[in-house]
Amino acid sequence: MASVNKVILIGNCGRDPEVRYTPTGTAICNVSVATSSRRKDRSSGESIEDTQWHRVTFYERLAEIAGEYLKKGRPVYIEGRLKYGKYTDKDGIERNTVDIIAEQMQLLGGREGMGGGDDMGGGGGGYSRDREEGGGGGRSERSAPAPRSAPAPRPAPKAATGFDDMDDDIPF
Repeated sequence: MASVNKVILIGNCGRDPEVRYTPTGTAICNVSVATSSRRKDRSSGESIEDTQWHRVTFYERLAEIAGEYLKKGRPVYIEGRLKYGKYTDKDGIERNTVDIIAEQMQLLGGREGMGGGDDMGGGGGGYSRDREEGGGGGRSERSAPAPRSAPAPRPAPKAATGFDDMDDDIPF
């Protein structure tokens, strides 16, 4: 049976990205992303906001792009997978970690600081890891916009002749 490990986040960057490089030159970028949900307290009727923080790790070209374009407070869409880990802290206590390994990223909101932005809150760039190269860890590319085709020409209107333009097949 096939299995799925997929996470989708839409949230805001909690801090500026940290980009570092391995000795072999592979870029790694870490950010924190905040997601929020609202609910109403049953007893008081007050609106309560619940914020969750997620650690997100980008690799290779996607890490470089994230480091360049993500900023604290910027809205972002991220697709990735969960990765669980363990480490021992300085007091000798074993801790568990949950990271999201990003595979796709879409910048949301306006294009502040990028020149010629719109005030309508749209736009941003889409980026993903290329799965074609050796084991899914390849370079990332900017997603190309879908080609737009011209609408099909409409046929000339028929003369109104009563029921002549109805199909012969009646569905009942």
